[in-house]
Amino acid sequence: MDDELEHDLGPSKSQLKRDAHDLLALGEELAALPAHQLAAIALADELRDAVAAVRLITAHGARKRQLKYIGKLLRHEDPAPIRAALDAFAGRHALGVAHHHLCERWRDRLIAEGDGALSALLQEYPAADRQHLRQLLRHAQAEAAGGRPPRSSRELFRYLRELIGSDQE
Repeated sequence: MDDELEHDLGPSKSQLKRDAHDLLALGEELAALPAHQLAAIALADELRDAVAAVRLITAHGARKRQLKYIGKLLRHEDPAPIRAALDAFAGRHALGVAHHHLCERWRDRLIAEGDGALSALLQEYPAADRQHLRQLLRHAQAEAAGGRPPRSSRELFRYLRELIGSDQE
């Protein structure tokens, strides 16, 4: 008889508190999203309005109350699609950062090593315009040697970002 009673009690008070804290953290993440990313997530109108309101609140206590209200509204929502969308945004951001760093490494390697690095780049990305790359590279190296602003280096980076980005798709 006691075993049946224990099974009917549901989650413990501690588990309910952990779940509430998780929903509060999810609400904070929603409030921190840029507007275009928030618009891409399917939310109830009341929840969307609450998230929009918390962005306008600057007073600490009022903001905290509004975030708790968002947590309360999230109890009536399925958090799985919201978390999946947030994870997708984080994944896209991480991929973008990795792509940016790859382009920076190629640019720095090209400027430092010259033709050897250019040959390696052309082997890895055969669609690259060899003549245009050589010209950008010469100008970037001359700017670096002369201590001038890195205009050509930026152009080289833009070209590499386009080249490497089109190759990954």
